[in-house]
Amino acid sequence: MITTELAPGSPCWLDLGAPDVRAAAAFYSAVLGWEYESMGDGEDMEGGMFRKDGKTVAGLGKLTEAGARSAWMIYYTVTDADATTRAVENAGGTVRVAPRDLDDWGRMAQYSDPLGGQFAVWQPGKNTGFDVADQPGSLSWTELYTSDASAAKEFYGTVFGWRFSDMELPGGGGTYSLITPAGLPEERMHGGLMELPKNDLTLTNGRPYWHPVFAVADCDAAVAKVTENGGSVQMGPEDAEGVGRLAVCLDPSKADFVVLTPSGG
Repeated sequence: MITTELAPGSPCWLDLGAPDVRAAAAFYSAVLGWEYESMGDGEDMEGGMFRKDGKTVAGLGKLTEAGARSAWMIYYTVTDADATTRAVENAGGTVRVAPRDLDDWGRMAQYSDPLGGQFAVWQPGKNTGFDVADQPGSLSWTELYTSDASAAKEFYGTVFGWRFSDMELPGGGGTYSLITPAGLPEERMHGGLMELPKNDLTLTNGRPYWHPVFAVADCDAAVAKVTENGGSVQMGPEDAEGVGRLAVCLDPSKADFVVLTPSGG
């Protein structure tokens, strides 16, 4: 489970780069019950924070990178962003945004893994990350779709010290690798990775990609809100044994995410 006890290597933040900030704010408010608070003045609404019941759950900003797709960026806690950057480069990754301070809030950097999967890190300062996790309307899991699971394990294991445990999916669905931060028990698993053929990674033209899983009280109701508000459903809703009821969704700008009602939830 993801918690706000943000140990090194565990997810601590996520933000969405959207071509239309106002439209994205309205969509996620409808689907997940979030409130949006703009960080700026005026009508441009270049970025701000999503809150659930007054607690910060994620960020939203204007998509400015030329040619980039709208997507969620997941950040992992590190104690030293500069050391992590060296580890990324030594392991064959690419630095997309070099380590930089965001006032006294903390220090961030963004990377691509050797096959192109994008992720980020956060070295906490005054701000450690989100205020709530693993509750309805907040991040409950992170997931990487990649064309080479072995290479991904080697890279992320080197950079973060993650431990992996494999499980076979029912019905011959392949192998799913569960991710646990270094030094933490298995109940602190925070994500998984799944190997898929490149031609199945259509959102990114074959490149790996991370996406967030949001807990919801009612998966089917959340999916109805997705489609009512201009989004679409790639898979589901369907029941996953021992996991819960889930659906893979796209927002109106094709940013991908999963909604999950956990078993017993």
